[in-house]
Amino acid sequence: MSDLLSAAFVTVFIASVIAQAMPLVLASVGETIGEQAGVLNLGIEGVMLIGAYSGFIVTLTTGNFWLGMLAGAVGGIVANLAMLVLNVWLGLNQIVIGLAITLVGEGITSVLYLQNNAKSVTSLGTAPELSVPFLSDIPVIGPAIFEQSAIFWIALVLVVIAGLFLAKTNWGLSTRSAGQKPSSLDAAGGSVIQIRSIAVILGGAFVGLGGAYLAAITTSTFTPFITNGLGFIAIVITMLSRGRILVVVITSFVYGFAVAIGPALQVLGYNVPADVIRMIPFIVVILTLIIFARSSVVPPALGTPYSRGAR
Repeated sequence: MSDLLSAAFVTVFIASVIAQAMPLVLASVGETIGEQAGVLNLGIEGVMLIGAYSGFIVTLTTGNFWLGMLAGAVGGIVANLAMLVLNVWLGLNQIVIGLAITLVGEGITSVLYLQNNAKSVTSLGTAPELSVPFLSDIPVIGPAIFEQSAIFWIALVLVVIAGLFLAKTNWGLSTRSAGQKPSSLDAAGGSVIQIRSIAVILGGAFVGLGGAYLAAITTSTFTPFITNGLGFIAIVITMLSRGRILVVVITSFVYGFAVAIGPALQVLGYNVPADVIRMIPFIVVILTLIIFARSSVVPPALGTPYSRGAR
């Protein structure tokens, strides 16, 4: 067992935690942007699946992981257009639309995969790594953290930018106003519809990126229902985070740890049933809800359509 707890084992474990957490980080950031503007997107699971399949197909066809990630973002935006048009513009029920997006996303991606890709198991391979000089030489954590793909670092930069924009800019203030008290934003001459539209588009891009990251980087393949409830977990994380991107990232990495610990226990020789391993992340989410649910705060106008001039 001492061999299994070697530096190489710990390095692989840390890298696995990062790989499992990053799709959730991106999806949760996308959901956070939308919720801060007052748009509750229960269709995030379907949006992630469409982003994942788009990223998988483009990467498989072109061999270019960057184009695959771009395709995932575009797929997420396209999938979110239903929320944009039907809810933000027409004022229809967000919950019904969100659930419909999830069902459509699950159905479309499953049918397309079974029709075009199910005859052979296809792996995309490994995205090219970007080794950070000096830092990658740090024992144990160096290879795990600082020898990630360049896509990981760009994704991390995008998350930081999103957090800064939400917290420090006029756009972020307007976005939060659209979710907190849209009538005040309206009275100040701002457009609630425009702010929410931008939030939905940006949110779709981040969620689609999360799906593409899951397919292209984390698993290097696509299977129907590959998200396995990840979108709904992102909604939980978003509601518990109170719009704070740092909390979103930390909570997502706790989930990544919960996913990675199961296989690690098996490698260490513990006879853990496969069903228990699959349950561990959801048990962690339930415990988190029990502990922190009462302290969670959501925007007062979340889920409420808005008509310009309304009070």
